[in-house]
Amino acid sequence: MSFPSELARQYIDGEWLTGNGAWDIIDFNPYSGEKLCSVTVATAAEVDLAYRAAERAQREWATVGSYGRRAVLENAVRLVGERGEEIIELIVDELGGTRAKAEYEVRVALEFLREAVGQAIRPVARLLPSADDGKENRVYRLPVGVIGVISSFNFPFLVTMKTVAPALALGNAVVVKPHQNAPIAGGGLVARIFEDAGLPPGLLNVLITDSAEIGDSFIQHPVPKVISFTGSNRVGRHVAAVAAGQFKRTVLELSGNSALVVLEDADLDHAVRAAVYSRFLFQGQVSMAANRILVDRSVEKDFTDRFTMAVAALPSGDPRDPETRIGPVISAFQAEALAVLVDGAIEAGATALVRGRTRGNLVEPTVLTGLPEGSPLLEQEIFGPVALLVPFDGEDDAVRLVNDSPYGLSGAVHTADAERGVRFARRVRGGTFHVNGATAQDDPAVAFGGEERSGMGRLNGEASVDAFTTRKWISVQRGRVGFPF
Repeated sequence: MSFPSELARQYIDGEWLTGNGAWDIIDFNPYSGEKLCSVTVATAAEVDLAYRAAERAQREWATVGSYGRRAVLENAVRLVGERGEEIIELIVDELGGTRAKAEYEVRVALEFLREAVGQAIRPVARLLPSADDGKENRVYRLPVGVIGVISSFNFPFLVTMKTVAPALALGNAVVVKPHQNAPIAGGGLVARIFEDAGLPPGLLNVLITDSAEIGDSFIQHPVPKVISFTGSNRVGRHVAAVAAGQFKRTVLELSGNSALVVLEDADLDHAVRAAVYSRFLFQGQVSMAANRILVDRSVEKDFTDRFTMAVAALPSGDPRDPETRIGPVISAFQAEALAVLVDGAIEAGATALVRGRTRGNLVEPTVLTGLPEGSPLLEQEIFGPVALLVPFDGEDDAVRLVNDSPYGLSGAVHTADAERGVRFARRVRGGTFHVNGATAQDDPAVAFGGEERSGMGRLNGEASVDAFTTRKWISVQRGRVGFPF
């Protein structure tokens, strides 16, 4: 596998092609600034070619036996295992993710692939009872057909794989549009793995492009029946609106404003480690990251002292260094935006307990406290290494603060009493919540998704089956029956 030249192209109907657009996407290493590759963008005409190829290939793929589909996915598992080190290096170079983050992404992507292997051979029909004598009700799970996938830059290999693998396992074809900051890890790399795994041409297509070139054609095209989008709330709203106008199903994993809650009986050392990981994984560029760290006032000082010491000690720098925990953010624009955000918060009265420097795209961690309730910063997603500490007075106040957000993706609570934590979690609005763990978690067997502005629909396990299949009821009447007229 060569990076990036062989993979920096469009992949349509089993062919690696140069796009026909008028401009190039330039892929940079966000730490060194080195140009990794350039990709001439795909046009709306190539969107049509990819979807039509997927539509043709899917008809035959749907007739392939479950074990035939499983064999391809088993090959993909083997290839990712064999090429793991190359994939890790690619993620580090293209995204500026630390080695620890890249290792985690590859490990979890492998688990999602293994889950898809099992999904390929799970039951696809049920026999249900009927009120009518001699009648059988059969409910079949059928592939929806073609799925359009728009993936994010933060965990591009994982996010693309967790959608593509179950979709293929269930008999669908897929067209992927990776984020332009991760065209290889989120696009070309996945295509190469499945190509080498023996996936027939046309079943997986990758279009590296941008809405400035193709407009809404990727969403509006008549072929895809489901659009799976991972990204910002702002873009997700647009995707949902356009797809709804075409009666398409959507799975939207959007922005978050997660809270990690520390109750008065928590194991503070453990809670500190969970909070540091939850906030600063991949420099905080994670929708599940703990934007807000809520601490019971009775343990606020003790927790704050330990937390700020741990944050200040996080090594920042070259993501290729195994000791580095904070690498660069994805772009100079993001680095500048974070600096403006922090400066504005301090001018508005917040106190910086830790104030990181900004050097190029490298943004060191910052910890802010003293934000007034109702501060806009407490209500938005912060896509960077900035932690907000907020005290509360008792459990009811904590629940109120957690729910004081238009988002509902993830969260965590730390307490010595696990069942107390479960009761707390049940009071919180949102799609996922964790007791004595991190806010950033994903599991291939458990439905994952958000509520409110954090999205709609679910993926993983049986939820992926729901997302990528449709139910068909076929009844069989044995013997003659009477009719009303």
